[in-house]
Amino acid sequence: MTIYEMFVKIFLGDFMKKFTMRDEEFICLNCGKKVSQLNYTARDHCPYCLYSLHVDINPGDRLNNCKGLLKPIGIEKFRDTYKIVYTCDKCHQSHKNVMANDDSMDEIIKLSVNKNQKGFTFCEVFIHLLVHLM
Repeated sequence: MTIYEMFVKIFLGDFMKKFTMRDEEFICLNCGKKVSQLNYTARDHCPYCLYSLHVDINPGDRLNNCKGLLKPIGIEKFRDTYKIVYTCDKCHQSHKNVMANDDSMDEIIKLSVNKNQKGFTFCEVFIHLLVHLM
């Protein structure tokens, strides 16, 4: 077994075992809009208002009893995209979801104006998004 295969087995294997693929349509509890499936990975937030629901302990497991609304409060750089940073309105825990291709750019820009945890400015985020979405 190569070092790479060992790395994948040890580190990614445990993560993937904890990931349950759920790409379901739903009605957003924040804005009330119907949200369709994402069709390339699991849908985990509303693409219109970016709100999510605090339902998972591990991605897709739906085992979290909190069920509070996750309010988007910022964004941070993640690989070649961004993660939306949330705070739960019920238990106040922080949470992060990867940005989806169909997320509202207006909402992403609004979040980028807020000083986010990684300190990216509006211009840095906007230029990066333009380059990667074209």
